[in-house]
Amino acid sequence: MYNNDTICALATAPGVAAISIIRVSGENAIDSCSKIFKSKNKNTLEFKSHRIYFGYIQNETEIIDEVLMSIFKAPKSYTGENAVEISCHGSVYIQQKIMELLISNGARIAKPGEFTMRAFLNGKLDLSQAEAVADLIASHSNTSHALALDQMRGGFSNIIKELRQQLLNFSSLIELELDFSEEDVEFADRKALNTLLSTLKTEINKLINSFALGNVLKHGIPVAIIGKPNVGKSTLLNSILNEERAIVSDIPGTTRDTIEDTLNIKGVTFRFIDTAGLRESYEEIETIGIERTYQKIEQASIILYVVDISETSVDEIIASLKDFEQHIKNKTKRFIVIANKTDLLYQTPQHLRELLSLEVIFISAKRKENINLITDSLLKSVETEKATDNTMISNIRHYEALDKTLEAINQIEIAIENKIPSDLIAIDLKTALFHLGEITGEITNDEVLGNIFKNFCIGK
Repeated sequence: MYNNDTICALATAPGVAAISIIRVSGENAIDSCSKIFKSKNKNTLEFKSHRIYFGYIQNETEIIDEVLMSIFKAPKSYTGENAVEISCHGSVYIQQKIMELLISNGARIAKPGEFTMRAFLNGKLDLSQAEAVADLIASHSNTSHALALDQMRGGFSNIIKELRQQLLNFSSLIELELDFSEEDVEFADRKALNTLLSTLKTEINKLINSFALGNVLKHGIPVAIIGKPNVGKSTLLNSILNEERAIVSDIPGTTRDTIEDTLNIKGVTFRFIDTAGLRESYEEIETIGIERTYQKIEQASIILYVVDISETSVDEIIASLKDFEQHIKNKTKRFIVIANKTDLLYQTPQHLRELLSLEVIFISAKRKENINLITDSLLKSVETEKATDNTMISNIRHYEALDKTLEAINQIEIAIENKIPSDLIAIDLKTALFHLGEITGEITNDEVLGNIFKNFCIGK
């Protein structure tokens, strides 16, 4: 996948802006740029690394723009190659002309993620750090930013490398036993290996279990708003978002399809999903909407079950919650009962004590009363979970590799317990090492790299 030709791309967002940055990388990057750049201070100059030069981009005698040109000589650059960044004015015409001049002087347009892929191939980043670059660019909240930044700085990959090195040490001893198989010598202490495997399983399980939270923090925590028709679900969504996002009507069944929008609450992104009212319906479109509601309930991490407290009994609420639990596979979902329409209450609800034993928040969505209690409750639950572990994974590729590693370690433990020969243990050790190496890129292939970097933006 890799060659040392010179690549170029617009690094800033396309379109008109105050300034734009064009990146160039490759063995001939500095030479290509020097052919179209004229210093404002000197006629000729020898470019020094990590210096910024002021001058003109020109095509023979035609001046295109007044620019700043930053020089980075290999290996001290983002890609590990000779690299140049041209800061020009943000005219689309100027951007196009500079790109044309670079291409005419030996460069080619970079593929998506090619700069970061070269950084990986040149040892500037490992594969998990390279993936974190894309996550950092796409981060939309404090939590998703913190996750990506920690991974890009090596917080996660350092753990993986340490686990892999410990396993590699024992694997070397097992391989040594195979060289002396005729002498029946045991170099690898099986008790020590069992202790190591137990430690590895604890650490890997911790990382695997962190994926559920890490993934939703990265993409936004899904919160489904459910309930019967006309209990105020759409009004609640509008009140939380503080805008008229959903149509509100006294006619039951107004919401036929799910409506989604996001809200950042103190650095955490929540994806709120307003769903169709749950009731028996013979109307085809509404029935489809109700089916989608159950799908969203299954996908959500938190469920706001909205009831009209002026008309709904405690027994009905409890029966509904039990019914939901029977239909939902994931029992870890958090249900919060939203007792809406308190503005219509003329007296205290019956069986209030039983109601308070549930997780209930009393609100008036119409008057926007106590909406803050909902957002506070959502935020508190996430921060409580988040505080339990500093290192989290949010990448499905990493999750799958860790899961396969854990499976191989379990096989090793079974092999040791049953006194299986060393050559078979060595196979499972290699499998575990392979899957750990996949995470950081110590073991990889062109197909994996292609799938990862094709999702990057051009210029990164």
